[in-house]
Amino acid sequence: MEEANNEIEILTQPIKKTDLIYQIEDKPPFGEALFVALQHLLAVFVAIITPPLIISSVVGLDTETTGFLVSMALLASGISTFVQCRRIGPVGCGLLCVQGTSFSFIGALKASFAGMGMASLPIIFGITIAGAPVEMIVSRLFKYTRKIITPLVSGIVVTMIGLCLIKEAIISCGGGYNSMGLDATLHPHLAFGSLHNLFLAVIVLCSTVFFNSFKNKYIRMSSIVIGLVIGYIAAWLMGRIDFSQISDLGAVTIPVPFKYGLEFSWPAFISVALIYFITSIEAYGDITANSMIGGEAIEGPKFLKRVQGGVLADGVNSMLAGVFNSFPNSIFAQNNGLIQLTGVASRHVGYYIAAFLVILSIFPFVGGIFSIMPAPVLGGTTLLMFGTVAASGIRIVASQNINRKAILVLAVSFACGLGVELAPDILRQTPGWFKGTFSSGITTGGVAAILANIIIRIKD
Repeated sequence: MEEANNEIEILTQPIKKTDLIYQIEDKPPFGEALFVALQHLLAVFVAIITPPLIISSVVGLDTETTGFLVSMALLASGISTFVQCRRIGPVGCGLLCVQGTSFSFIGALKASFAGMGMASLPIIFGITIAGAPVEMIVSRLFKYTRKIITPLVSGIVVTMIGLCLIKEAIISCGGGYNSMGLDATLHPHLAFGSLHNLFLAVIVLCSTVFFNSFKNKYIRMSSIVIGLVIGYIAAWLMGRIDFSQISDLGAVTIPVPFKYGLEFSWPAFISVALIYFITSIEAYGDITANSMIGGEAIEGPKFLKRVQGGVLADGVNSMLAGVFNSFPNSIFAQNNGLIQLTGVASRHVGYYIAAFLVILSIFPFVGGIFSIMPAPVLGGTTLLMFGTVAASGIRIVASQNINRKAILVLAVSFACGLGVELAPDILRQTPGWFKGTFSSGITTGGVAAILANIIIRIKD
C-alpha cells in the first residue's frame, strides 16, 4: 500500500536494465535461496500476524483462539504466497510476490464486530469468503475499473486506511480495549494510559526507529522484529507476561476448515466488498512495481496476463483464507524493496518463503507466544507501521496533479471519512444497515472519494 499504486505514472516510464543477480525464472542454489527467503520472512512476519492480533483484541477473543488465528494467518499466507509465485493455471502472477493478511480490512471489521466475541467469527469468515469474488471479477475488468479508481482515489483510500488504523495503534499503546474498564487505583500498572503501558510502547517504537536508521540493510530489514523482541523482553522483566496461559497448547496446530462455521451480514459484507475492490487496485500497483524491478514488461499482453492472474489469486487466496479461519489476504509491497536490495527476483525463492510460513503455522507455541504479548508492545510496533501506511498514501496523492477538482475530492473524502471516525454517533439515528456499512471511516471515505471523483466536473 504505497507508491507502487501509481500504476499510470509507472506505465509511462521505460523499462530499465536491472542489476539482478537472479532473474524471475532463475533457480538460485539452495543456500542462497534459503538466505534470501529468511530475509523476506523477517520483513513480513510481524505484518502477517498483526491483523489477527488486533482483530482478536477488538472483538474480544481468548488467548487460545487468538493463538489459533495467528497460526491460520501464517498458513493462509504460506499457501497464498506459493500460489502467487507458482502460478497455477490462470491463478497467480508468476513473480516473487509475498502475500499475507491485509491491514485494509481491520477498520471495517472493527466497526462491525467490536466486542462481539466468538459470535463474530462465523460472520467474519463468511463475508471474507463471500467478498473474495469481487477481486476475481475486477481482475477481468481492469480496462474499465482503472477509469473509476484513479491513483488519486487509491491514494486517498490508502491514507484513510493508515489514519484510521493509527487510532487502533494508539489504543494498543495505552493498554488495549481490555484495560479501559480497569480502575487505575486498583490496577495502576494495567489501567489504560498507565506509565507502564506507555513505557513499553515507547521502548518498542524507539527501538524500531533506532535500528531502522542503521546503514546495514539486514539490521534495517529486521528492525520491526528486533523492536518487538526488545519490547517482549521488557514486558517479561516487568512481570507482564504469563507463560502459564499457553502451557496447555498442543504439540501441533491442526488446520480445521470452517472450524467456527459460516454466517452472513449484509452491512458488513458491503464494507468488506468495497475494500476488496480497492485492494485489487493496490495489487495491480504492487505487481506493476514488482515487474518493473524484475526487468519485465509493464505493458502489453504478457503484463496484462500477469496482473490479471495476480489479482485473481488475491481473490482466490482470500477465499481460501476464509475457509481456513483467517482474514482477507493481499500482496505485500515491502518485498519489492527487498528484491532491489538482494538482487534476487527469482520466483522460486517464494517457494521457500511459503514453506517457512506453513512450518511456523504448524507449531501452536508461535501463535501462543504472540497471543499473550501485552497490547502496548504490539501498539509500539503498529503505530509506526500504520503511520507508514498513511505516509505512503500521502505520497501517492502528492504524485498527482492537485488541481481544483482534486482539492474538492480530497476535501469531501477526508471530511466524510475522518468525520465518521471522530464522531461515530453521527450515524446513531440512521437505519441499522446504513450504520453498519458506513461506521468505518475507510468505507465512508472510500465511497466518498469514488463518487466525488466521478461526479465532480471542473474545467480549469
